[in-house]
Amino acid sequence: MARFTLPRDIYHGKGCIEELKNLKGTKAVLVVGGGSMKRQGFLDKAINYLKEGGMEVQLIEGVEPDPSVETVMKGAKVMQEFQPDWIVAMGGGSPIDAAKAMWAFYEYPNTKFEDLITPFGFPELRQKAKFAAIPSTSGTATEVTAFSVITDYNTGIKYPLADFNITPDVAIVDPELVEGLPVKQVAYTGMDALTHAIEAYVSTLHCPYTDPLALQAIEMVLAYLPSSYNKNMAAREQMHYAQCLAGMAFSNSLLGIVHSMAHKTGAAFSTGHIPHGCANAIYLPYVIRYNAKNPAAAERYAEIARRMGLEGTCQQALINSLCEKIDEFNVRLNIPKTLKDFGIQEEEFKEKVAKIAELAVGDACTGSNPRAIDSANMEKLLTCIYYGTEVDF
Repeated sequence: MARFTLPRDIYHGKGCIEELKNLKGTKAVLVVGGGSMKRQGFLDKAINYLKEGGMEVQLIEGVEPDPSVETVMKGAKVMQEFQPDWIVAMGGGSPIDAAKAMWAFYEYPNTKFEDLITPFGFPELRQKAKFAAIPSTSGTATEVTAFSVITDYNTGIKYPLADFNITPDVAIVDPELVEGLPVKQVAYTGMDALTHAIEAYVSTLHCPYTDPLALQAIEMVLAYLPSSYNKNMAAREQMHYAQCLAGMAFSNSLLGIVHSMAHKTGAAFSTGHIPHGCANAIYLPYVIRYNAKNPAAAERYAEIARRMGLEGTCQQALINSLCEKIDEFNVRLNIPKTLKDFGIQEEEFKEKVAKIAELAVGDACTGSNPRAIDSANMEKLLTCIYYGTEVDF
């Protein structure tokens, strides 16, 4: 038996943030990030709509990119004191992910972070509050997923938390919120969405419910991401919907080792954080070549290329075309080809790669990757990605 879970309601279209006034409750906590929603006026809009619906509102502001365990605990304490019956999270993946984890600690104050790391081990939520998510980037799709990524900066490890309990009740996908996105963020989040859709399509848990969503998302990203990057607002609207479709797919089919590696390398190096979508974009072509040694995965990648109208008369040619298309997009979006090009120092990479490989193998996303991998092969793959060498194993 398999399960397919989505939010109860997904509102989409320009201005649909107004739906906040129709949430039924008395108190709402509103979780936001670093200030872009405030500067663009969306925070005030959200507060006013919630108040118009009869709710008292408490803010939790300043959630950092790649939110920490400490931020989660501080926010949960605010919720425990305020006792909201709605948790509304607005912004990029970070405030929404953080709010999902805060939700668990609000409803279960004695829970420890270590208790939530086990996939699908959350306690039963909605004892005190429901959850609404409003994304301001077009990539993570956390507004429709059963996932949250929280970083323990003491260890430098990102932990993907997974449980259908944290799938939001309401998703508000308003394209007006992404019109002011910086182009670098458009690039990274767009490639994150493409990675979600491709990994969902080849995952060992893909099914007839997830496949059409994944393929539609891939088609839309290939069609609209370059124009979105060039500030075409109609394309940005379509990218906002495409990333949401990708999220519906991967939330139910899970992901693969592109994400395993991105989670474990993002905060690992002293030369600076590797943005999640940038890491995914770099790793994706290498992982396709690794996974394509598995015949079932090879056929799925070839089918993606075939459906997208890419060139190739045989399976290998189609897979090559798919990798070349991703490489082409990375060039157009100013994303480097290797970790060395990104700026990771060679000595530090060599020093840390074995441990990163071990952690990546243990990541929650590895289990649904279409080709098995051990620490030795993960280290080899990361080395190929660092230097840009051929994946031939």
